[in-house]
Amino acid sequence: MPPIRALLVEDSATVRARLREVLEAAGGFEVVGEAGDGAAAVERCRALRPNLITMDMMLPVMSGLAAVEYLMAHLPTPILIVSSSTNRGELFKTYEALAAGAVDVLEKPRGDESDHAWEERFVAAARMVARIPVITHPRGRLATGIGGPGAVHADGAAGSAGGAAGSAGGAPETRVVAIGASTGGPGAVLEILRGLPADFRPPLLLVLHIGEPFGAAFADWLDAQTPRRVRYAREGEPLVEAAGAVVMAPPGRHLVARDGRLRLTQEPERHSCRPSIDVLFESLAREHGPACVACLLTGMGRDGAAGLLAVRRAGGVTIAQDEATSVVYGMPREAAEIGAAREVLPLPLIAGRIAALCRPRSPRPVSRAGEVS
Repeated sequence: MPPIRALLVEDSATVRARLREVLEAAGGFEVVGEAGDGAAAVERCRALRPNLITMDMMLPVMSGLAAVEYLMAHLPTPILIVSSSTNRGELFKTYEALAAGAVDVLEKPRGDESDHAWEERFVAAARMVARIPVITHPRGRLATGIGGPGAVHADGAAGSAGGAAGSAGGAPETRVVAIGASTGGPGAVLEILRGLPADFRPPLLLVLHIGEPFGAAFADWLDAQTPRRVRYAREGEPLVEAAGAVVMAPPGRHLVARDGRLRLTQEPERHSCRPSIDVLFESLAREHGPACVACLLTGMGRDGAAGLLAVRRAGGVTIAQDEATSVVYGMPREAAEIGAAREVLPLPLIAGRIAALCRPRSPRPVSRAGEVS
């Protein structure tokens, strides 16, 4: 197998040397170039056509965000952000880069040569990111096929695992919507939130895999990007108080629904994740059953698949993002393969489908004899 051709973009020569040293020691990588600013990164990418770019955010001449936006529009390449940015403004730029197409983010090395855990995370992230088949215009890719057993398009009927929950004719009103996402999630979540109608009222609970310190201000960033109120969950708050808002699991805490309230826990990780999508979805299956809509978006691994199946078995409506519009078709694939997804949809259709499922139902007409027609 040919080595992964890496371009290192970082204004600190010391950090660049560390990144090169770690990749070369790991094997399977060839560092084909380096750049100290965003403009040079664009030119070296055009000349070298690497399989992977590590990108700092705070760069001279052209910022890391501007470089990501240009590269993903004109020279799409898998990008791993390697950043030490922790203040609010710099974190916002990191989120914008992820929404623009950068695949993942990792903190910079601390300069502690004994930090082998960071080296392992860096190498694993670099290998994973390099495998992602990035695209220039993800919103233009609409799938024509279905991803798994029992799954149907939005205008179809549910397969064997889900019954007819969410269809007209006696199904309960939707009381809560839940979304889970991982790699590629920031852009996908943003597109869905922007696509929901202004009068959308059910609480929308969100779990996104984004590690500390990068998750600290993500809810604030989403809040600034959409007209919908977005915030982190508060321990013990009544779910009804979240009506019309997006409530997000904070970094390092599971979000669950229990007895009409939202709870935050530090129970063990699920699939190496805390918060875990499975934990939220399973709690909603128990608490709200057929009155729940759950949606699993792009991401690496299998967190969320079992929880989506629990919601479907409880009578809720379950949606998985399709392969063509997923940055990483990992979690949605797992859900489709076990029959957890009642519907498998391209990203541009998901907001409209959620809105349709949550539209208040008109009462059925009553005849003069008092019988429902």
